[in-house]
Amino acid sequence: MITHRIFNNSDANEVANLVKETMLTTNIKDYSEEYLNNDLNRLTAQDFITRASYFHCYVFVDDTVNRIIAVGSISAYWGKKDESSLFNIFVSPAHQGQGIGRQLIQVLEEDEYFKRAKRIEIPASITALGFYQKMGYSFKNGNNIIDDEQLYRLEKFK
Repeated sequence: MITHRIFNNSDANEVANLVKETMLTTNIKDYSEEYLNNDLNRLTAQDFITRASYFHCYVFVDDTVNRIIAVGSISAYWGKKDESSLFNIFVSPAHQGQGIGRQLIQVLEEDEYFKRAKRIEIPASITALGFYQKMGYSFKNGNNIIDDEQLYRLEKFK
């Protein structure tokens, strides 16, 4: 059985390992190892603890093995009350394609940051672009060019 809950600081190491495994397994198809390792240097256990202090971060747990299999966060967009942003959405490679990502987005879209926002932004990897588009996100200002961080900027209006 798969359940979701709010991130606890004690989850930080497991979440950081999940993100590392996912990036080096799934995102490696679209990014160099150097690029991914640079990103991973900023996605440490301590970083997740720090971010959880101002993001609403959720984890999905496979209760049969008591293991975190997905993570995602939402927060205000640069402190705005009517705009929010999604961050750090990862599903373990073994659980991709099973609807977990869709469930994670649904949980994030039930969060108070989503509900109060008129616009939601997400920095999307090349790897996740198609998934987010299926979830109703489109290119910010119609700009379909990858930025200097090698990400697409997507948004959804409510």
